[in-house]
Amino acid sequence: MRILAAALLLAALPASALEVAGVKVADSLPVDGKTLVLNGAGVRTKTIFAVKVYVGALYVTQRSTDAVAIVALDAPKVLRLTLLRDVDKETMLNAFRDGIESNSPGQSAALASRLKLVETSFPPEFKDKQVLAVAYAPGQGTTIGVEGGKTITIEGKDFADALFRIWLGPKPTDGGLEDLKAALLSGK
Repeated sequence: MRILAAALLLAALPASALEVAGVKVADSLPVDGKTLVLNGAGVRTKTIFAVKVYVGALYVTQRSTDAVAIVALDAPKVLRLTLLRDVDKETMLNAFRDGIESNSPGQSAALASRLKLVETSFPPEFKDKQVLAVAYAPGQGTTIGVEGGKTITIEGKDFADALFRIWLGPKPTDGGLEDLKAALLSGK
């Protein structure tokens, strides 16, 4: 899927709008003949010691500060996560599961088989500076992939919505994710 290829190759683009925790974040992303704009970017921290886990950058067709509207929008969108430390596969999968359970109540069972497919695209360990991209394209589905690794496309707008609600939903799993959500919705 070309949308993911563009999302993963973004790190090589020279233009950047800002730098977040040492990660250059481009102000736009060309995707299938359209230009997605940076909606916001920030750092995901974890634990009481505020360990930096990754820089998240959200790209959409039109900037918005409305999380519900961004999730509901049936238009291309990309969330790029640039790891700032090594994270094992199970920790990342658990974070995805927790985010879906918290923000898509009652849908976890229906989404479980598709979430299981996500597992096949994850490496045994995510490495520092590696990029994980979640890219949605209408009529095609959600492509998830890790830079230098395998990608998978999963059908269903409901699945895309559940994934984007991990970061934009009403119940961030902790304060570090709440801060990232605010940054992603900053309108840049």
